Amino acid sequence: MECEVRVARESDAADISAVILQALRESNTRDYGPDIIRRVEPSFSPSAVLKLIGKRTVFVATIADRIVGTASLDGEVVRTVFVAPHVQGRGVGRRLMAEVELAAQKNGVKSLTVPSSLTAEVFYSRLGFKAVRDSYHGEERTIIMERALT
Repeated sequence: MECEVRVARESDAADISAVILQALRESNTRDYGPDIIRRVEPSFSPSAVLKLIGKRTVFVATIADRIVGTASLDGEVVRTVFVAPHVQGRGVGRRLMAEVELAAQKNGVKSLTVPSSLTAEVFYSRLGFKAVRDSYHGEERTIIMERALT
């Protein structure tokens, strides 16, 4: 499997949205109830993703020119890391995070923070992130994790 990572283009918004929504509905449902998933979904509509592309450094992972993952850097915060369920566990997320970290280092960032879903906590832990506190938005629990960059 050859995975390429590049900076997202505005024309990618609909495909990024589709990957995020698929991951939410298929992967995150084991840790979050349907009410939370429904509340989060509008934040990742194609128009919402287009706005994010204008505000953050957004990356996409592609296989055979098809978008299968995304991650973004917002200053010192890693956001919106999602991988299509059919390629999870195959290194796509790791490749995205490597690009995010490289971009952060180029910007002089010394440490990264990620608001992790319950679903992704193990993934970030394997990358060296440590949980520092929990955060709640209503009943939605996220784990704030941090990692120093070298």
